[in-house]
Amino acid sequence: MIHKIKLFLGTGFLSGYFPKAPGTFGSIFALIIFLIPGFENYLIIIPSILLSILIGVPLGNYFEQKFGKDPSIFTLDEFIGTWITFLFLPKTTIIIIVGFLIWRILDITKPFPANKVESIKGGWGIILDDIISGMYSLLIMHIFNILFY
Repeated sequence: MIHKIKLFLGTGFLSGYFPKAPGTFGSIFALIIFLIPGFENYLIIIPSILLSILIGVPLGNYFEQKFGKDPSIFTLDEFIGTWITFLFLPKTTIIIIVGFLIWRILDITKPFPANKVESIKGGWGIILDDIISGMYSLLIMHIFNILFY
């Protein structure tokens, strides 16, 4: 039973089982949760990010032991990066679309130092690159919001 709970959480509510682009599907699942009214409230989203990191690191260790280095089935890290992207931004259609696209581009391309920290073994290596890419996305989106809103 514990193994099934770990799989459910680590695969981002099973989004990691999508055969093509599981990271994108994990991000879509995270976006669906973000769209729940009130989730954008910093009193909800920040604890959700922190809790995901707190459980994500040991789950990442578990997944690496079971499935190898940074397994694509593990998508909880996509939730963290997606939610970081939208911190303190208005919940508008354009912000959501642009933010999602920026996040996916940066998560896939892994700009420095995200490309370096992913080489760290275990859960921290899995999680840190998404935190960094999410922070870059957040910065770009805040600049976008200032310039165009």
